[in-house]
Amino acid sequence: MTSVGGPDARPQPEQAAPEPAHAVPQAGPAVREPGEAAPQFAHAPHPGPEGYPYPAGAQGGQPGDPAAWAAAYQAPQPDRFSLFVARLYDRAPRWAVPLAALGCIGAAVAYTLVADPTQSSADARPSCLLKLTTGFTCPGCGGTRAAWYLLHGDLGAAARHHLLFVFAVPFLIYMYVAWAGRTAFGWRLPQLQLSPKVLGLFLAAWGVFTVVRNLPWEPFTLFQV
Repeated sequence: MTSVGGPDARPQPEQAAPEPAHAVPQAGPAVREPGEAAPQFAHAPHPGPEGYPYPAGAQGGQPGDPAAWAAAYQAPQPDRFSLFVARLYDRAPRWAVPLAALGCIGAAVAYTLVADPTQSSADARPSCLLKLTTGFTCPGCGGTRAAWYLLHGDLGAAARHHLLFVFAVPFLIYMYVAWAGRTAFGWRLPQLQLSPKVLGLFLAAWGVFTVVRNLPWEPFTLFQV
């Protein structure tokens, strides 16, 4: 049966107007039915890393796709000096870099031998700025003299001038030999890996040594230089 008002007088629900193709849906719960594809937008770019939109040309990627962002990113071009150094490094033989490092070490050793830092008079002004202005021995004071005594085989005098420098020298020599041998000749010597914890302990010991060598009591005055 139908009512008096017509075939069906009940109010019909209003039809929602279709959204334009470029509209971005309002934020809501990111829940889709199983098998339902992600929504595609005609003009709105997908969000990039941390919500930033992809630049022009990368709008075809999926939301949060870092590959599309990286494809559209233009890396800065290196300058001429960087290109020259990279080209020189690529064309140089394998032994060139270890030989250059060895040359720098040899120059430092030659300077130490020629300068002879142990010949300074007792009343000479110190070359260390911290000791010149405050009178305190800095963490590096005595290192050059310790190197000079090591080069002459006097281990006791070297340790008195800078104990931690003498302690670190064998490790530094081994690290260079292992790296240079692997780089230049393909040797398979074990590499000495220094973890952040080991480096932190060494720096802490260096700080304690710096404080101890400035104490005005025996036997700490033995390390004053």
